[in-house]
Amino acid sequence: MMAPLLVLVISFHLLIVAMLGVWSVYPVGNSMFMVAHRLLGGEVTQVWVDYDDIAKTAKQAAVVSEDAKFTTHNGFDVDGIERAIKVNEASGRVGVGGSTISQQLAKNLFLTSHRSYIRKGEEAIITVMMEQMWDKQRILEVYLNVAEFGEGIYGIEAAAQHYYGKSAKNLSREQSALLISMLPNPKYYQKNLNNRRLQNKKRIIMKRMPSAVLP
Repeated sequence: MMAPLLVLVISFHLLIVAMLGVWSVYPVGNSMFMVAHRLLGGEVTQVWVDYDDIAKTAKQAAVVSEDAKFTTHNGFDVDGIERAIKVNEASGRVGVGGSTISQQLAKNLFLTSHRSYIRKGEEAIITVMMEQMWDKQRILEVYLNVAEFGEGIYGIEAAAQHYYGKSAKNLSREQSALLISMLPNPKYYQKNLNNRRLQNKKRIIMKRMPSAVLP
């Protein structure tokens, strides 16, 4: 019983290594989240854009909002993980994740949104693989190209076109901050763009953006 399961696990990870190898060079046009959305009958809008065709303000907003230590850690923010563990132990459930951009991307590309310690463990393994095979610029580039920004809206280019009718390269500071502020609840905020919490988060991100260290 254990042998077939072990073979399955090894095969899964070998497939991930192969896909990371391909995606280190070619645009990423799919993710597990996109696949799940299509299986539920939804339409997916995603347009790949290279790193240099994404506004600097969008990159800054993503880093200061989602992972301030992005360029200096190896995929994991130890302080963030410790805070998350304390919160989860206090609440008795897996709620807060303490995830870095690399961890979020590992989940988006290969896993599901289901919260469990098993999934977090798998996420950690994939994160290590990704950090070994991709540089930080590639990780941020792919992250911004596959992140969900609303119902069926994936990637910063599709988001910029949907919300502002412009390319991701031409996003303003405020527009970039608002789009990143929608994470990780884009479907809710898509219908509530004037939400007080969203607007407050946008203002905080805008204040912090100059401090962002980009790859």
